[in-house]
Amino acid sequence: MNTIDLKNRTAIVTGGARGIGFAIARRFLASGATVALWDMDAAALETAVASLNGGNRVCTATLDVTDETAIASAVKTLIGDAGSIDIVVNNAGITGGNAPTWELAPKIWRQVIEVNLIAPYLVCRAVVPHMVKAGYGRIVNIASIAGKEGNPNASHYSASKAGLIGLTKSLAKELAGKGVLVNCVTPAAAKTDLFDQMTRAQIDYMLSKIPMNRFVAVDEIAAMVAWLSSQDCSFSTGAVFDISGGRAVH
Repeated sequence: MNTIDLKNRTAIVTGGARGIGFAIARRFLASGATVALWDMDAAALETAVASLNGGNRVCTATLDVTDETAIASAVKTLIGDAGSIDIVVNNAGITGGNAPTWELAPKIWRQVIEVNLIAPYLVCRAVVPHMVKAGYGRIVNIASIAGKEGNPNASHYSASKAGLIGLTKSLAKELAGKGVLVNCVTPAAAKTDLFDQMTRAQIDYMLSKIPMNRFVAVDEIAAMVAWLSSQDCSFSTGAVFDISGGRAVH
Protein backbone atom coordinates (compact mmCIF):
# COMPACT_ATOMS: atom_id res chain seq x y z
CA MET A 1 0.00 0.00 0.00
CA ASN A 2 1.43 3.37 -1.01
CA THR A 3 1.65 6.00 1.71
CA ILE A 4 -0.79 8.91 1.46
CA ASP A 5 -0.52 11.62 4.08
CA LEU A 6 -3.84 12.53 5.70
CA LYS A 7 -2.39 13.28 9.12
CA ASN A 8 -4.24 15.96 11.10
CA ARG A 9 -7.19 15.78 8.67
CA THR A 10 -10.77 15.07 9.72
CA ALA A 11 -12.97 13.21 7.26
CA ILE A 12 -16.67 12.38 7.01
CA VAL A 13 -17.56 9.17 5.18
CA THR A 14 -21.29 8.69 4.61
CA GLY A 15 -22.50 5.12 4.41
CA GLY A 16 -19.29 4.29 6.23
CA ALA A 17 -20.40 1.20 8.14
CA ARG A 18 -19.84 -1.28 5.33
CA GLY A 19 -18.74 -1.84 1.75
CA ILE A 20 -16.95 0.94 -0.12
CA GLY A 21 -17.43 3.43 2.71
CA PHE A 22 -15.86 1.10 5.26
CA ALA A 23 -12.90 0.44 2.96
CA ILE A 24 -12.40 4.20 2.52
CA ALA A 25 -12.52 4.73 6.28
CA ARG A 26 -9.95 1.99 6.81
CA ARG A 27 -7.62 3.54 4.22
CA PHE A 28 -8.07 7.01 5.73
CA LEU A 29 -7.15 5.72 9.18
CA ALA A 30 -4.06 4.01 7.76
CA SER A 31 -3.14 7.40 6.26
CA GLY A 32 -3.42 9.16 9.62
CA ALA A 33 -6.84 10.82 9.38
CA THR A 34 -9.57 11.09 11.97
CA VAL A 35 -12.75 9.59 10.51
CA ALA A 36 -16.41 10.24 11.24
CA LEU A 37 -18.58 7.39 10.02
CA TRP A 38 -22.15 8.40 9.18
CA ASP A 39 -24.72 5.66 8.64
CA MET A 40 -28.34 4.80 9.38
CA ASP A 41 -27.50 1.40 10.83
CA ALA A 42 -26.38 1.81 14.45
CA ALA A 43 -25.51 -1.88 14.87
CA ALA A 44 -23.39 -1.88 11.71
CA LEU A 45 -21.61 1.27 12.90
CA GLU A 46 -20.77 -0.40 16.20
CA THR A 47 -19.35 -3.41 14.35
CA ALA A 48 -17.40 -1.17 11.97
CA VAL A 49 -15.80 0.80 14.80
CA ALA A 50 -14.74 -2.40 16.53
CA SER A 51 -13.26 -3.75 13.28
CA LEU A 52 -11.39 -0.55 12.48
CA ASN A 53 -9.77 -0.39 15.92
CA GLY A 54 -8.95 3.27 15.35
CA GLY A 55 -9.28 4.40 18.94
CA ASN A 56 -10.11 8.07 19.38
CA ARG A 57 -9.56 8.69 15.66
CA VAL A 58 -12.96 7.14 14.85
CA CYS A 59 -16.33 8.61 15.74
CA THR A 60 -19.84 7.91 14.48
CA ALA A 61 -23.18 9.53 13.85
CA THR A 62 -26.32 7.50 13.30
CA LEU A 63 -28.40 9.52 10.88
CA ASP A 64 -30.38 9.61 7.68
CA VAL A 65 -28.39 11.60 5.14
CA THR A 66 -31.61 12.86 3.55
CA ASP A 67 -32.45 14.65 6.82
CA GLU A 68 -30.96 18.15 6.68
CA THR A 69 -31.62 18.81 10.38
CA ALA A 70 -29.74 15.66 11.39
CA ILE A 71 -26.87 16.58 9.06
CA ALA A 72 -26.59 20.08 10.51
CA SER A 73 -26.50 18.66 14.03
CA ALA A 74 -23.82 16.10 13.15
CA VAL A 75 -21.68 18.76 11.45
CA LYS A 76 -21.97 21.07 14.47
CA THR A 77 -20.94 18.26 16.80
CA LEU A 78 -17.97 17.22 14.67
CA ILE A 79 -16.72 20.80 14.30
CA GLY A 80 -16.99 21.21 18.06
CA ASP A 81 -15.06 18.01 18.73
CA ALA A 82 -12.47 18.04 15.94
CA GLY A 83 -12.20 21.74 15.16
CA SER A 84 -12.50 21.30 11.40
CA ILE A 85 -13.88 19.13 8.61
CA ASP A 86 -11.25 18.73 5.90
CA ILE A 87 -12.64 15.87 3.81
CA VAL A 88 -16.12 14.69 2.85
CA VAL A 89 -16.81 11.47 0.98
CA ASN A 90 -20.42 11.22 -0.18
CA ASN A 91 -20.65 7.46 -0.44
CA ALA A 92 -24.07 6.48 0.95
CA GLY A 93 -26.30 5.08 -1.78
CA ILE A 94 -28.97 2.58 -2.78
CA THR A 95 -29.79 0.83 -6.05
CA GLY A 96 -33.56 0.64 -5.70
CA GLY A 97 -33.79 -2.75 -7.38
CA ASN A 98 -33.97 -3.50 -11.10
CA ALA A 99 -36.82 -3.18 -13.59
CA PRO A 100 -37.63 -1.41 -16.86
CA THR A 101 -38.27 2.29 -16.32
CA TRP A 102 -42.03 2.04 -16.84
CA GLU A 103 -42.29 -0.71 -14.23
CA LEU A 104 -40.41 1.15 -11.49
CA ALA A 105 -42.68 2.65 -8.85
CA PRO A 106 -42.49 6.46 -8.53
CA LYS A 107 -41.91 6.04 -4.79
CA ILE A 108 -38.77 3.96 -5.43
CA TRP A 109 -37.55 6.34 -8.15
CA ARG A 110 -37.85 9.31 -5.79
CA GLN A 111 -36.17 7.43 -2.94
CA VAL A 112 -33.12 6.62 -5.07
CA ILE A 113 -32.81 10.25 -6.16
CA GLU A 114 -33.19 11.41 -2.53
CA VAL A 115 -30.44 9.13 -1.19
CA ASN A 116 -28.00 9.21 -4.11
CA LEU A 117 -28.27 12.84 -5.23
CA ILE A 118 -30.15 15.08 -2.82
CA ALA A 119 -28.30 13.73 0.24
CA PRO A 120 -24.84 14.64 -1.15
CA TYR A 121 -26.18 18.13 -1.90
CA LEU A 122 -27.42 18.45 1.69
CA VAL A 123 -24.11 17.25 3.13
CA CYS A 124 -22.14 19.64 0.92
CA ARG A 125 -24.50 22.49 1.79
CA ALA A 126 -23.79 21.94 5.48
CA VAL A 127 -20.02 21.41 5.25
CA VAL A 128 -18.83 23.70 2.44
CA PRO A 129 -19.13 26.98 4.41
CA HIS A 130 -16.76 25.58 7.05
CA MET A 131 -14.27 24.50 4.36
CA VAL A 132 -14.43 27.88 2.65
CA LYS A 133 -13.81 29.63 5.97
CA ALA A 134 -10.79 27.41 6.57
CA GLY A 135 -9.54 27.87 3.00
CA TYR A 136 -9.14 24.12 2.52
CA GLY A 137 -11.26 21.11 1.71
CA ARG A 138 -11.56 17.96 -0.35
CA ILE A 139 -14.94 16.55 -1.43
CA VAL A 140 -15.16 13.21 -3.21
CA ASN A 141 -18.50 11.96 -4.51
CA ILE A 142 -18.94 8.26 -5.21
CA ALA A 143 -20.79 8.17 -8.51
CA SER A 144 -20.85 5.21 -10.91
CA ILE A 145 -20.05 4.19 -14.45
CA ALA A 146 -23.84 3.81 -14.73
CA GLY A 147 -24.06 7.59 -14.43
CA LYS A 148 -21.97 7.95 -17.58
CA GLU A 149 -23.40 5.14 -19.69
CA GLY A 150 -26.86 4.43 -18.28
CA ASN A 151 -27.54 0.83 -17.28
CA PRO A 152 -30.74 -0.79 -18.56
CA ASN A 153 -33.23 -1.71 -15.85
CA ALA A 154 -31.59 0.83 -13.55
CA SER A 155 -32.78 4.19 -14.86
CA HIS A 156 -33.32 5.60 -11.36
CA TYR A 157 -29.82 4.62 -10.22
CA SER A 158 -28.18 5.74 -13.48
CA ALA A 159 -29.99 9.09 -13.39
CA SER A 160 -29.04 9.70 -9.75
CA LYS A 161 -25.37 9.06 -10.45
CA ALA A 162 -25.42 11.20 -13.61
CA GLY A 163 -26.87 13.96 -11.47
CA LEU A 164 -24.11 13.47 -8.91
CA ILE A 165 -21.52 13.93 -11.65
CA GLY A 166 -23.25 17.17 -12.63
CA LEU A 167 -23.33 18.35 -9.00
CA THR A 168 -19.62 17.61 -8.73
CA LYS A 169 -18.75 19.71 -11.77
CA SER A 170 -20.93 22.67 -10.76
CA LEU A 171 -19.77 22.77 -7.15
CA ALA A 172 -16.14 22.43 -8.22
CA LYS A 173 -16.40 25.51 -10.42
CA GLU A 174 -18.01 27.48 -7.60
CA LEU A 175 -15.19 26.55 -5.21
CA ALA A 176 -12.21 26.48 -7.54
CA GLY A 177 -10.64 29.65 -6.14
CA LYS A 178 -11.38 28.90 -2.49
CA GLY A 179 -9.03 26.01 -1.74
CA VAL A 180 -11.82 23.43 -1.83
CA LEU A 181 -11.56 20.75 -4.53
CA VAL A 182 -14.51 18.60 -5.61
CA ASN A 183 -14.13 15.43 -7.65
CA CYS A 184 -16.00 12.20 -8.20
CA VAL A 185 -15.13 8.62 -8.97
CA THR A 186 -17.10 6.38 -11.30
CA PRO A 187 -16.44 2.77 -10.36
CA ALA A 188 -17.66 -0.28 -12.14
CA ALA A 189 -19.62 -2.59 -9.88
CA ALA A 190 -18.03 -3.79 -6.64
CA LYS A 191 -19.25 -6.76 -4.62
CA THR A 192 -20.96 -5.09 -1.67
CA ASP A 193 -24.30 -5.37 0.12
CA LEU A 194 -25.82 -3.40 -2.76
CA PHE A 195 -25.70 -6.62 -4.79
CA ASP A 196 -28.48 -7.88 -2.53
CA GLN A 197 -30.74 -5.24 -4.11
CA MET A 198 -30.00 -6.40 -7.67
CA THR A 199 -31.18 -9.27 -9.83
CA ARG A 200 -28.75 -11.98 -10.90
CA ALA A 201 -29.30 -10.91 -14.51
CA GLN A 202 -28.29 -7.34 -13.66
CA ILE A 203 -25.13 -8.49 -11.91
CA ASP A 204 -24.18 -10.70 -14.87
CA TYR A 205 -24.83 -7.81 -17.26
CA MET A 206 -22.51 -5.51 -15.34
CA LEU A 207 -19.73 -8.09 -15.26
CA SER A 208 -20.08 -8.71 -19.00
CA LYS A 209 -19.32 -5.03 -19.67
CA ILE A 210 -15.97 -5.03 -17.83
CA PRO A 211 -13.00 -5.95 -20.09
CA MET A 212 -10.92 -7.06 -17.09
CA ASN A 213 -13.69 -9.61 -16.43
CA ARG A 214 -13.89 -8.99 -12.69
CA PHE A 215 -15.56 -6.59 -10.29
CA VAL A 216 -13.55 -3.77 -8.74
CA ALA A 217 -12.29 -4.37 -5.20
CA VAL A 218 -13.43 -1.89 -2.57
CA ASP A 219 -9.81 -1.35 -1.52
CA GLU A 220 -8.99 -0.24 -5.08
CA ILE A 221 -11.69 2.41 -4.90
CA ALA A 222 -10.47 3.45 -1.44
CA ALA A 223 -6.93 3.97 -2.77
CA MET A 224 -8.16 6.36 -5.46
CA VAL A 225 -10.39 8.24 -3.01
CA ALA A 226 -7.52 8.60 -0.54
CA TRP A 227 -5.36 10.36 -3.13
CA LEU A 228 -8.23 12.62 -4.19
CA SER A 229 -8.72 13.50 -0.52
CA SER A 230 -5.08 14.44 0.01
CA GLN A 231 -3.10 17.63 -0.38
CA ASP A 232 -1.20 15.94 -3.21
CA CYS A 233 -4.36 16.32 -5.27
CA SER A 234 -3.93 20.03 -5.85
CA PHE A 235 -4.94 20.86 -9.43
CA SER A 236 -7.76 18.43 -10.19
CA THR A 237 -11.29 19.63 -9.52
CA GLY A 238 -14.60 18.99 -11.22
CA ALA A 239 -13.08 15.81 -12.63
CA VAL A 240 -14.50 12.33 -13.11
CA PHE A 241 -12.03 9.58 -12.23
CA ASP A 242 -12.90 6.23 -13.81
CA ILE A 243 -12.11 2.98 -12.07
CA SER A 244 -13.98 0.61 -14.33
CA GLY A 245 -11.60 -2.14 -15.45
CA GLY A 246 -11.60 -0.76 -18.99
CA ARG A 247 -15.38 -0.32 -19.33
CA ALA A 248 -15.32 3.48 -19.58
CA VAL A 249 -15.02 4.84 -23.13
CA HIS A 250 -15.34 8.56 -22.40
